[in-house]
Amino acid sequence: MAKRKKQDILAPNKLCLLVTVVPRKKAELILDTLQDFEANLQLEVSSFGTAESFGLLDSDREKQTIFSIIRQDAAPAALLELQRKFDRVRGCKGIAFTIPMTGTVGVSVYRFLSNRE
Repeated sequence: MAKRKKQDILAPNKLCLLVTVVPRKKAELILDTLQDFEANLQLEVSSFGTAESFGLLDSDREKQTIFSIIRQDAAPAALLELQRKFDRVRGCKGIAFTIPMTGTVGVSVYRFLSNRE
């Protein structure tokens, strides 16, 4: 039996977790934006900011945290587009960052998440 090379078992497109925290009222806009970058799996979680504890009384504390799985090669463009939304859309301030994923379970799951059919 031939021994497999390490490059044969590596995924052609690495995946990452994109975490975005935005005001709850702007979550739908951000979800639509991320779908343009082929984020097949997105999870929304209601959350609250800590603005009042820092003396920022006029800040909207109701937030939405969005967890998205995207390909690592699409992450820089997605982050750039999110920055544009944060800068240009009124009331759409937020944070976004990525965490690299080291593996997935199953070829079918990987193909779904990376848009490889």
